[in-house]
Amino acid sequence: MLITTMNDLPGYEINEVLGEVFGLTVRARNVGAQIGASFKSLVGGELKGMTKMLAEGRVHAQERLEEEATAKGADAVVAFRFDTSELGTTWTEICAYGTAVRATKL
Repeated sequence: MLITTMNDLPGYEINEVLGEVFGLTVRARNVGAQIGASFKSLVGGELKGMTKMLAEGRVHAQERLEEEATAKGADAVVAFRFDTSELGTTWTEICAYGTAVRATKL
């Protein structure tokens, strides 16, 4: 599956637009880790556990996007993006989205 943040695919012709696709995941840290992150934020520095959780969430969201695009018959996704938002104080929503297309190599 070709995935690009661009609106076109250099070297390919987009033959059909199949519509928007997205992959969504919601992640939560356990209470102990959340308290540790709160203390760490007082002194500064990277919150490595949170970074790892978000990186894993992005991979999972992208995998779900690819599954949806494949189910629609796509072989590529253009205008790919991530969006992240907080749900409450411990949940993070990660959404991967883009436009599913069928394309042929020139």
